[in-house]
Amino acid sequence: MKTAVFTGFPGFIATCLMEACVRKGWVVAAIVLPSEMEKAQKQASILEQRTGCAPIRLMPGDITIEGLALSGEDRSWLEKQQLAFWHLAAIYDLAVPEDIAHKVNVLGTQHVNELMKRLGNLERYMYFSTAYIAGKREGLLLEDELIRPKAFKNHYEETKFEAELLVEQLKKEVPTTIIRPGIVRGHSISGVTPKFDGPYFFLNIIDRMKKLPAIPYIGQSNTSINIVPVDYIVDASIYLSELPEAESATVHLTDPNPHPVEEVYRAMVHEMTGRYPKGRIPKKLAALSMNVPAMRKYLGVEVETLDYMDWHAEFDTRNARSLLEGSGIRPADFLETMPAMVAFYNQHKRERTYHVTIA
Repeated sequence: MKTAVFTGFPGFIATCLMEACVRKGWVVAAIVLPSEMEKAQKQASILEQRTGCAPIRLMPGDITIEGLALSGEDRSWLEKQQLAFWHLAAIYDLAVPEDIAHKVNVLGTQHVNELMKRLGNLERYMYFSTAYIAGKREGLLLEDELIRPKAFKNHYEETKFEAELLVEQLKKEVPTTIIRPGIVRGHSISGVTPKFDGPYFFLNIIDRMKKLPAIPYIGQSNTSINIVPVDYIVDASIYLSELPEAESATVHLTDPNPHPVEEVYRAMVHEMTGRYPKGRIPKKLAALSMNVPAMRKYLGVEVETLDYMDWHAEFDTRNARSLLEGSGIRPADFLETMPAMVAFYNQHKRERTYHVTIA
């Protein structure tokens, strides 16, 4: 029986992947930070009840420590399994300090890589990078290139780039697939998400401004924004994890037909308020106001979000299209499925547990 082991549980994407794996009849396990163990146990219990699967093995560990701080018993168990190892644990916050980002994203991945080299029965190493390792590079960004940009927009991007460099080198020794997701939102049909970050920051802003006579555009953009639903990430990743042709591949799981930023914002404003935006706030003025902590907290948005509104880049998806051909797996259209996203947001926007802490 196939075994799938995860880092990053009980995070959203890891949880969705684990549920999809157990529904396929696979054995699943996770390496969990001790500080997250109570939450992980509750989430695992929910998965077991919902799917009727066998008890999920939760192994205390820490990727920032050499050997992942695994017990001898858990390490021995890992070495005996024919498994696919999914590494999702990372700091995803755009405002993360450099030292924390490096410790978790780079050093943590280095430690996971070292473990991968010692697992003799490893069938596939599924590493989750991000499409945004490109930093401030613009133009057409290819899946088969890993080019250091002249600059990054934040420490998240930079440390994920450094981490992917380490995994790319490992491809010579370990059967590896690198997944580069776009900006991930909730489920395309149900709208379910555990937290309101990423594109939900725009919903926060709109919600705070909805009592104004008119809701303005923020800046002026002629670029697209690449947002994909979590169900696409899950379905595509699991399919690729079993596909022999995906070994040693790097794949953009991004929207091949992304919508313009202003079109997305216009649709969000209309879905939230029944009106369309009018007028504009210059981006520089918006950035200045969001540099004030009280304003950031009131609007519920990280100022780093603005960096993606006028970034001129396009993600090539030739590898993804080729490998997923015939599978029927493709991302749902963002605008067509936005009502589910907004409905879920409106239902839960007053619950603090869904909102990320804005510094």
